[in-house]
Amino acid sequence: MAKKKFFGTDGVRGRANIGKMTPQKVMRLGQAAGTYFRKTQPRRPSVVIGKDTRLSGYMIEPALVAGFTSVGMDVKLTGPIPTSAVSLLTRTLRADMGVMITASHNQFADNGIKFFGPDGRKLSDEAEHEIESFLAEDERGLAESEDLGRVVRYEDMQARYIEIVKASFPRRMRLSGLKIVIDCANGAAYKTAPAALWELGADEVIPIGVAPNGKNINQDCGSTHTDLLAKTVVEQGAHLGIALDGDADRLIMCDETGRIVDGDQLLALIGSGWHVKGQLSRPGIVATVMSNLGLERFIQDRNLEFIRTDVGDRHVAARMRADGYNVGGEQSGHILMTDFTPTGDGTVAALQILAEIIRSGKPASETLNLFEPVPQLLKNVRYSGQSPLEMKDVQAAINDAQAMFGNSGRVLVRASGTEPLIRVMAEGDDAGKVETITDDLVALIAKLAA
Repeated sequence: MAKKKFFGTDGVRGRANIGKMTPQKVMRLGQAAGTYFRKTQPRRPSVVIGKDTRLSGYMIEPALVAGFTSVGMDVKLTGPIPTSAVSLLTRTLRADMGVMITASHNQFADNGIKFFGPDGRKLSDEAEHEIESFLAEDERGLAESEDLGRVVRYEDMQARYIEIVKASFPRRMRLSGLKIVIDCANGAAYKTAPAALWELGADEVIPIGVAPNGKNINQDCGSTHTDLLAKTVVEQGAHLGIALDGDADRLIMCDETGRIVDGDQLLALIGSGWHVKGQLSRPGIVATVMSNLGLERFIQDRNLEFIRTDVGDRHVAARMRADGYNVGGEQSGHILMTDFTPTGDGTVAALQILAEIIRSGKPASETLNLFEPVPQLLKNVRYSGQSPLEMKDVQAAINDAQAMFGNSGRVLVRASGTEPLIRVMAEGDDAGKVETITDDLVALIAKLAA
């Protein structure tokens, strides 16, 4: 299959008002996506559009509305709401398509568009290729004047979503006795996540990152900047901390000592806990090539399958769906539990972790750190022009590096799906060897990329 020109690893993303993310390009994307979905539906189709708190959302939302209505799609606007809410509401509102305006964990100057089908799942590569094929045809699919789409703005979508989230928590369990810090990254869940925790009975909810101004999303807060979370947990004497990213589909946690807990540890807890209770639909979990070797060993030591996919929660979701797994995720904090939602949801995942902690009767520091990660190092190399990964010398160096590890480690070198970066990762039992191998590969790639 040919490489996509517009879509990346998770929808379309770029700097706001430049390149792919100008109003003109966004409107054309709406028209192309609308044309694709109209041809699959005999009736008048509709689309749910949500967004995070970025300033550029005010520009991108009306551009998408113009694109969709111009090809005859009705539009349902939700306002600021987590990505998973768009996925869930697309199904409950019987819409034909969902769109989330977000650049996830990126800083405010970036923005992007994630697409969902009527089942609430992210689009396949085939669907994205077909949408791209419509982009070059400026007026294809435009509706007659009397068939233009209509727009409705819903005011109760946050409340609806909170009720859906609460329903995922064990029915006879409460959060009573817990003091919780929640960092919403000044993003899409700044109202919904603290409300859900409070309504489920937490003794005290300490919200941070809940004052969005359009420019402070993910700024020194949230799941990618956890110093504030750890500091607040320790200062406030909280039992644990929860950090979401800008669109609230990622989850990173913090125990009462201030120790940060990544997605691999969360997957270990959910996978092993659900296995004991017989809740795994298949004996194993799905992770990505970035997950730590320590997680793989922990899962396999419990006679469970450990499946790796390419980076990106859409790849994890696709493998889970194809092979019947109901737990999967990424080290970065995307946790997928398809018993509850078709895509990653940081708040739902946090509630499942909280349920495991309550059942254990132990503090978070004893519950959230189930395995010792092997030393892992990740470095980025920026390039322009041809990707260094296409060069024979780079491929030979990667093969040599893996041979140096043998069975005691891994090397992973891949291109970023959103930036002109080569990501170099090595992990293994010998920290010194990990550092040497990573630095040597980075130096070679940087030299060839110059």
